[in-house]
Amino acid sequence: MTEPLREVHKAVYRPVREGNALEDTVARLVQTIRLGVVAPGESLPPERELATLYAVSRDTVREAIKELADTGYLVRRRGRYGGTFVADPLPRPAEPIVVDAIELDDVLGLRRVLEAGAAHAAAGRTLPPEVREELWARFEAAGSAGPDEYRRADTLLHLTIAELSGIPSLVALAAENRARVNAWLDTFPLLPRNIEHSNAQHEQIVTAILAGRADAAAAAVLDHLAGSEALLRGFLA
Repeated sequence: MTEPLREVHKAVYRPVREGNALEDTVARLVQTIRLGVVAPGESLPPERELATLYAVSRDTVREAIKELADTGYLVRRRGRYGGTFVADPLPRPAEPIVVDAIELDDVLGLRRVLEAGAAHAAAGRTLPPEVREELWARFEAAGSAGPDEYRRADTLLHLTIAELSGIPSLVALAAENRARVNAWLDTFPLLPRNIEHSNAQHEQIVTAILAGRADAAAAAVLDHLAGSEALLRGFLA
């Protein structure tokens, strides 16, 4: 990779469908926020650039931004240092979310296939030194993140592994899937002991990838996902 999460940026900033331009633009911006591609307090690309990336009019971009500003996800600022910024903190749902069991099974089942497959593929590749260092840095960032930053650091680690698979279409699917999972995870609090356990599992995943142990990397991912899956089913189902 020539820059961090290059394929993830391509996935979230790709052209939207013509028939549902506004809705798809809103959804793509939400995905960008949920994945932490733009962190709370950071600015989105300028409207003109977003319009080009999404292949829509600037009016559509403005309307999508207004929708998300009205719901508290974005903040617009004027002046020399103005622009559109991700809200900090992000709004949380006023009421608990109940997710249909069929939808939950579908999203979590796809996550297992995508993320275990990505780790297996990444471990089977010869990774250059700078990429290996980036992966380890993502692991360390998740391990040292505080409660407010942990979800984003965890997501970026998982998406980095997806990029290391070398399969761009898998990255796009993983990003979309992860955004849906994060929307659910954000509805309940982080559990300190669960974070500690997750970080230990992250180390198993990353070391297996760096050692080229494909089967061990995939197995470690499935072990890791089982923990968050149990929490999701407990809180949502």
